[in-house]
Amino acid sequence: MRERQNRKRMVALGEIPAELVLKNGRVVNLFSGRIFTADVAVEGGIIAGVGSYRGEKEIDLRGGCLTPGLVDAHLHFESSMVSPKLFLERVLPWGTTTLIADPHEIVNVLGAEGMRYLLRETENVPADVYVMLPSCVPANRLEQNGFPFPAAEMAEFLSHPRVLGLGEVMDAPSVLSGDGEIWAKLDLCRDKIIDGHGPGLSGKELQAYRLSGVMTDHECVGWDEALRKLEQGFYIQIREGSAARNLEAIVKGMLKDNVPCDRFLFCTDDKHLDDIRREGHIRWNVKKAVSLGLDPVSALRMATLNPAMAYGLKSTGAVAAGYKADLVVWDNLSDFNPMMVFKDGTLVSESGSPVLIAPRGGEIPEGEARHTVKLPPLRAADFALKAEKAFPVVEIIPHEITTKKRMMDLSADEDGNFAPGGELLKIAVIERHGRQNRMTVGVIAGVGLRGGAIGTTIAHDSHNLLVIGDSDDDMLAAAEALRACQGGYAIAAGGRTLMTQPLPVAGLFTDDPNSGIEENVAAMLALARKMGVREGVDPFTTLSFMALPVIPELRVTDGGIYDVLAGEMLIPPRKIGE
Repeated sequence: MRERQNRKRMVALGEIPAELVLKNGRVVNLFSGRIFTADVAVEGGIIAGVGSYRGEKEIDLRGGCLTPGLVDAHLHFESSMVSPKLFLERVLPWGTTTLIADPHEIVNVLGAEGMRYLLRETENVPADVYVMLPSCVPANRLEQNGFPFPAAEMAEFLSHPRVLGLGEVMDAPSVLSGDGEIWAKLDLCRDKIIDGHGPGLSGKELQAYRLSGVMTDHECVGWDEALRKLEQGFYIQIREGSAARNLEAIVKGMLKDNVPCDRFLFCTDDKHLDDIRREGHIRWNVKKAVSLGLDPVSALRMATLNPAMAYGLKSTGAVAAGYKADLVVWDNLSDFNPMMVFKDGTLVSESGSPVLIAPRGGEIPEGEARHTVKLPPLRAADFALKAEKAFPVVEIIPHEITTKKRMMDLSADEDGNFAPGGELLKIAVIERHGRQNRMTVGVIAGVGLRGGAIGTTIAHDSHNLLVIGDSDDDMLAAAEALRACQGGYAIAAGGRTLMTQPLPVAGLFTDDPNSGIEENVAAMLALARKMGVREGVDPFTTLSFMALPVIPELRVTDGGIYDVLAGEMLIPPRKIGE
């Protein structure tokens, strides 16, 4: 150790050549905001100096803009539908070198073993992957998930060097009521960072939530909410994913009120591979913010130094001596096309060239992780719903994962059952972990689907089987297709399956690098649009949030139809087959 440090000292002083020197780059200094031409000397994966240097190896950056590697302050690998290694292969060429992941999706299905899996899977990869301990597994007591993850089981992971703290605390009502289990988790992570998830909180409730130790929030859908949370001391994670896109509203608010960027971070939360392929990863957040009028240095701070400081990553997020040589060379500071990406001083991608990390075959052995869709026998009659007056209907809000509650009179067929039509479809959530043998059938508005059904086993956060449609036969066909492929996406029409995307690992993702998942999901999206699904509604990502009972206003879970704002179960579940 002392010898290595001594060599770095000598490189910094210019007494010996560095292992690598990046020359002719325009260095973006995020401390001063200046942009200047300088050499960057790298030794042992660390920046040894910025100035005039010579190296054993020298790379001409040809006037490209040199910045730190980008940081995603909050994401779920599972939402990409590929294993973490396959995901990293997609985002590294876009300049993301550090990721802070909350694995509450796979932990909801597999429990503590899901946490162990993610930590194993992200060892020895050309990226820094940090992990938060999922706080709400299940999200609350209304749903049936695969396994719980109590505070007692969290303790073994606290000493892991890549575990930073407690993942998004979604069960705000339990925090505010003083519930013992959630407070045991908060106390366990008192000396670490605690992520938040408090959509709509304000006033004294917001202050009590902050007092519990929660330090971040990624659920601000507009500037007013972001500002009130900022003023209570939260770090605001500006989310730009596939379903929820909040960046424009918040950045415009920052500019309007001339608010400094220091407490703002960029994240994706949930972003599909097809969107990453078209837009890039955190790079898209930066580019979009700059296009809205934010100065490039501030946008880059929000993607690098700010999250590093918020999460205590002392050697990440700057082009300066002592920082990791995680670096990106951009063509300019408006288009943000990556020319080169370095991780620990090693060139990992050039001009978007692919990065290969995962073995080119399946990685997860046969076992419990591949057999998680455990459904009882189903019939079309299980999806029937009696027509009622003043029935609570879930209304989707375009481009958001929040919903509206509408009380509507349901039209009836000749048997007195609800007949989908107009803007109304059925939505069903079926417990798929083999524990409760129950389901709930409700009504959803604002999707636009006609003549078929769409199903998924990605249903945040307990990940039961969720299906929407206007035909009981089609909803049954979609559910049975998901049983057969052990999870994923399915589209059905005419009583038969039209397309599937198998996601056999925990019913959440695939580890097969040859699955062609981007192309297949893009084709399924196109088919869903052809079947009437409206723009502004992602037929899979938006759908996956309709069962999450911690986001207002109305949700359909395997435990019933739940009014989030009132904290009241409006419609109970039914036993399957009765």
